[in-house]
Amino acid sequence: MDPLYMAHSLFRRRKFDDCVNICTELLQKNPYDQAAWSLKTRALTEQVYIDEVEVDEEGIAEMLMDDNSIANVTRPGTSLKKPGTGQGAPSAGFRPVSQSGRPLSGFVRPGTQSGRPGTMEQAIRTPRTAHTARPVTSASGRFVRLGTASMLSTPDGPFINLARLNFSKYAARPNLAKALFEYIFHHENDVRNALELAALATEASQFKDYWWKVQLGKCYYRLGLYRDAEKQFKSALKHQDTVDSYLYLCKVYVRLDQPLTAIDVYKQGLEKFPGETTLLTGIARIYEGMNDMTNAVKFYKDVLHQDNTHIEAIACIANFHFYTDQPEIALRYYRRLLQMGVYNAELFNNLGLCCFYAQQYDMTLSSFERAISLSTDDMTTADIWYNVGQVAMGIGDSTLAHQCCRLALASNNDHAEAYNNLGVLELRKGRLDQARAFFQAAQGIAPHMFESHYNFASLSDQVGDLQSSYRAAKEAVEAYPEHCDSNDLLAQLRKHFAIL
Repeated sequence: MDPLYMAHSLFRRRKFDDCVNICTELLQKNPYDQAAWSLKTRALTEQVYIDEVEVDEEGIAEMLMDDNSIANVTRPGTSLKKPGTGQGAPSAGFRPVSQSGRPLSGFVRPGTQSGRPGTMEQAIRTPRTAHTARPVTSASGRFVRLGTASMLSTPDGPFINLARLNFSKYAARPNLAKALFEYIFHHENDVRNALELAALATEASQFKDYWWKVQLGKCYYRLGLYRDAEKQFKSALKHQDTVDSYLYLCKVYVRLDQPLTAIDVYKQGLEKFPGETTLLTGIARIYEGMNDMTNAVKFYKDVLHQDNTHIEAIACIANFHFYTDQPEIALRYYRRLLQMGVYNAELFNNLGLCCFYAQQYDMTLSSFERAISLSTDDMTTADIWYNVGQVAMGIGDSTLAHQCCRLALASNNDHAEAYNNLGVLELRKGRLDQARAFFQAAQGIAPHMFESHYNFASLSDQVGDLQSSYRAAKEAVEAYPEHCDSNDLLAQLRKHFAIL
């Protein structure tokens, strides 16, 4: 059998290592074999390929050194960095939120589980992610690690020496230029050389090839030149309407913190591609990020009308119903995920909570047991033990609740909610000093969480420390302005200070 035909067959079956080996043998016999060279380039690219539409994670550098913001004080409902307080959801305020006030989504996506610290001190103290042993420093670090790891497949050095390439020569040959660009962009992670090749190829195509304009936009986006990326994506849409171009353009507007403009672009895309689930999902994600859960659920339901097996839409709708005091409806959605084959610790944890609040106690503990047995991550294990502690507090078993909170801290020592609950349990036992220490620990780890501030304010008020109580109550109101008890306590303390 022809070796090149075999290599193509292996490529189609995604057996990239075997494909690369055959192409390497062909190139050793004939170094000028363009077909083998191009196929090997594509195979090496596919090994480390990342979908640029979905990958969008902000690290500390992007969070603290963002010079693309238009206004420091945004209008309510127009920013993802300072979302509103929720619209239409009676209990949305008690939904877990990040440091920016953005609600944690029901489905893990890049950027949804991490807070947005306002200072370098908060950023350094941010709880560590589940995937790295240190705080995420920059989105570009992920691409660098992938690029260097990919070079292990070529022990004699890189397959292509970019420093010796004549990009003008390859830009004039579209059949080789596109494969070479993807190799440079994804495998070598050399954005500047990729940008140079894309610019020359765009010029060689007389600025009529939309594909090269999209690639130029991707390079500008990776370099942080968002306005230049916006121009390229808009120009690409004038030549050819594609779903990816709309998604890339919306990604730029989200990074520029212009969610309403992104929604308009998504809707323009829906006019060209009616019922496209990726566009509908993008609109729902933005509404969810702005804490407008009513519109978010509306679009997630539109997604399910087009694709009734869309896991993200089902999970987010279930999450919404749980936090709006409808655990029975949420339980139906989570059971649907279980029937679809989703089988992980997070799902069983959510099933256990829904069963408990729906008063189906026979399934609660068995769901949590299954969740703990399936958990492979310390942070997930800590959350499960914390939820078991919540169930224990709900049934009045303080001893079990105390043990569960301790187990949560054993898995994740930065679990602020567990510290807060331990403080409440110690306060019930009359151990004021221990309770104060736990509340202060929770405040230091999660300053955006209003519960620990309010509890500390109430404790300080009981022992007569009015100044500490006033400061903590003020921080609780700043963290969650709609919490009635915090506002009442703050007003009461202000009267005390007025009398004094």
